Amino acid sequence: MTKSFVLLSLSIIINLTVSFGQDGMKFQEQFQALVNKASTPIKIDGMLDESSWIEAKAAGDFFMKWPNDIGRPKRKTEIKVTYDNQFIYFGIKAIDTNFYIVQTLKRDQGFFDTDAVTIAIDPVNQRTNGFLFSITPYNVQSEDLVVVGSSGDELSFSWDNKWYSATSRHETYWIAEIAIPFSTLRFKEGKSTWGLNVLRSDAKNNEYSTWTDMPINFPFFDFGYSGALKWDAPPPVPGTNISLIPYLTGSTEGNKEQPSSKLTTANAGFDAKVALGPALNLDLTINPDFSQVEVDKQVTNLTRFDMFFPERRTFFLENDDLFSSFGIPPIKPFYSRSIGLDKNGNKIPILGGARISGNLTKKTRVGFMSMQTKGLADLAAQNYTALTFSQQVQARSMVKGYFLNRESFEKNKNSINDPLDKFGRNSGLEYIFIDKSGRWNGWASYHASFKPEIEKPQYYASGGGGYLGKNLTFIVDAGQITDKYYADMGFVNRVENYDAILDSVIRRGFQMLYNESKYTFYPKSGRLNQFAIRLENFSALNLNGTLNERTHDLEFQFSYRNTSSLVLHLHNNVNHLLYNTAFTEKTPIPPGEYKAMATGITYSSDARKKLSMKTDLEAGDFFNGKLLRYEVSLNYRVQPWGNFTMAVQHATLTFPEPYGKNNLFLIAPRVEINFSNTLFWTTFLQYNSQRNNFNINSRLQWRYKPMSDMFLVYSDNYFTDPFMRNKNRAVVFKMNYWLNL
Repeated sequence: MTKSFVLLSLSIIINLTVSFGQDGMKFQEQFQALVNKASTPIKIDGMLDESSWIEAKAAGDFFMKWPNDIGRPKRKTEIKVTYDNQFIYFGIKAIDTNFYIVQTLKRDQGFFDTDAVTIAIDPVNQRTNGFLFSITPYNVQSEDLVVVGSSGDELSFSWDNKWYSATSRHETYWIAEIAIPFSTLRFKEGKSTWGLNVLRSDAKNNEYSTWTDMPINFPFFDFGYSGALKWDAPPPVPGTNISLIPYLTGSTEGNKEQPSSKLTTANAGFDAKVALGPALNLDLTINPDFSQVEVDKQVTNLTRFDMFFPERRTFFLENDDLFSSFGIPPIKPFYSRSIGLDKNGNKIPILGGARISGNLTKKTRVGFMSMQTKGLADLAAQNYTALTFSQQVQARSMVKGYFLNRESFEKNKNSINDPLDKFGRNSGLEYIFIDKSGRWNGWASYHASFKPEIEKPQYYASGGGGYLGKNLTFIVDAGQITDKYYADMGFVNRVENYDAILDSVIRRGFQMLYNESKYTFYPKSGRLNQFAIRLENFSALNLNGTLNERTHDLEFQFSYRNTSSLVLHLHNNVNHLLYNTAFTEKTPIPPGEYKAMATGITYSSDARKKLSMKTDLEAGDFFNGKLLRYEVSLNYRVQPWGNFTMAVQHATLTFPEPYGKNNLFLIAPRVEINFSNTLFWTTFLQYNSQRNNFNINSRLQWRYKPMSDMFLVYSDNYFTDPFMRNKNRAVVFKMNYWLNL
């Protein structure tokens, strides 16, 4: 089945390549911004009054991007670009009122629901990957890396680097002045044309506009629709580009389960960034510490499988796509959270590591990573090594490959009594097709795993394709995975099945088929911006071809001009349960066929108002019982310095006797106070009855210089049953400093 499936996928993709690969749009001939070298020094003060700015040619006349791509926005935006030997400068004038919608003063909070301007730059100009830099009228910065195929939902703004900005606010407009070091952008010498686009977010009018005339169905950072930044001469290549980021920490920790374990420690380490070439970077870390990273936002898990949480640790984020983009969401061969964290989020000390990532040539990107963890009492020291490449072919397509190795080095630890734990190796190849217009795409992949005492390589293969149109979008994906496919450095869902009576995990391979279709209407008048109908289907089959699970979801999506939204959804599930599964403390649900129907409604209010709300309600069947689930999140914003949020999730599972009943609560208040755009205090509480944990995490951050911070973090964990019995607590101080050599 697998060989024929992969051949069929390749055949479809090749046909798509021939049929649609020549339909590219020549945006860079139509949209060009000229950049000349600055004639006078520029001071970053948000004024644009230097001679260099007066002489620079302005680009403007933005186009509507959302809620439709017809016509021009209500308010104009003007951009200018210049440069010197160290920086590329952007000067932006945004026509506006003297009142702004700004959700927060905190850095890296995105731009979709606030007034902002965002610059998308593709220095390599291969229409595959690039950088985002966003600024609000209150000079709040956000930045991110983007790659081909990214969507707005995938922007995390977790990547950080050093750049400079200032803003000024006036009666009828605001100004942003931005300086981005050439060393931050990692570009190839001699490149005199870059890809460029600019997004204006006008939250008061619920409008998004872009410099280029982009179709509404593509994210604004799709570099296939970028304009051209034309240099008067090839931009200067930075000289020595080395950044050293040392840190110091001090902490007091106590574990109530082990009263003698109270510990006061001091620690130190460093990260370093070394440019190996104009577009290739080496990251080093010695004794890294991630104590300042915010805790994960917990969720109530009503599935039989583990949840996927995003990576938040800065070291793993630059050019992250080179490692983490393989596979599809249920099956990811590489998942950086497998390094230095166990499944419960507990820390495993990392001794050090190195990453090389970036462009080797204009069409070839490479990645190499090696990380070494410390051995613990019953856990062997591990080395994690990854090697990847991405080769651009045709206009926007690519071939990608990887090799991963996780290996134990201590032979006397209990954790490697199982021969399978000695090492785990994975390799794979993927072909990603994207036509020049970006509308048609397809993919085919084959992944192998190697384990001791497993005679032959095990595999996971998948392939599919899709279409992204203005009204119609669809995607189809199919795959197969064997029961002995392991991904020690990855995330694999559904293969491991827990039997609650036998108290054992049974591995089962499966075949899957997924498809999603969506049709969007754009009313020309009235309260609606958009109305969409979305159908999602998923089927999982046992390897013998019998049905394991099938789900169908139908949604009616309403998006209103006042930024509110409403979603009505119907859910149908047929589950051929293979193992005893426990959702309560009573008798587990036995194997058998279960059919379930459920309905739900999701509503989000006007995000521009001081008080906003999100609600989600679902009711219906759940295996042989009933489910009633709701989520409510209220946020009160004191613009621009404060956000006060209360989020509640509650699920009631009711089964016939003797299977019992379960009430699951997740209560998560959050307080965010921003004393300025360099001093932030965030306190996050999470009461989670499902995990029997009540967590307090309070973090004070002072950015005393660009990319240099002081943190004071208080963390406390309690049992919820018995209520408020302390597990552990810690107070941590951390200071780092970004030093350019």
